[in-house]
Amino acid sequence: IDIVWSLVRRFDEPQKYKPFISECTLRGDLKVGTLREVNVKTGLPATTSTERLELLDDEQRVLGVKIVGGDHRLRNYSSVITVHPETIDGRPGTLLVETFTVDVPEGNTIEET
Repeated sequence: IDIVWSLVRRFDEPQKYKPFISECTLRGDLKVGTLREVNVKTGLPATTSTERLELLDDEQRVLGVKIVGGDHRLRNYSSVITVHPETIDGRPGTLLVETFTVDVPEGNTIEET
């Protein structure tokens, strides 16, 4: 669990665990309110996303992010990632849960979003 959290908590390096991100530039010092500019790999319907760190709790292993700009159709997008210890086939493991809320873009269905 500690190894997984050490990657997930890095608001400044999301490309370490999100393969669709090619680059990240940070504006701030990894505190709540810090902004990052993310470049997205080709093949997706966006190239950039500006995101704000909303929550970082090392004790509870929770990371909250809100998209505040970019060239995509995601409006009012926010996500929360939590990391939990989990037993898998009798062995210690890690469960990562990412939940999000977003407005469904015009012309899309909930399933497409």
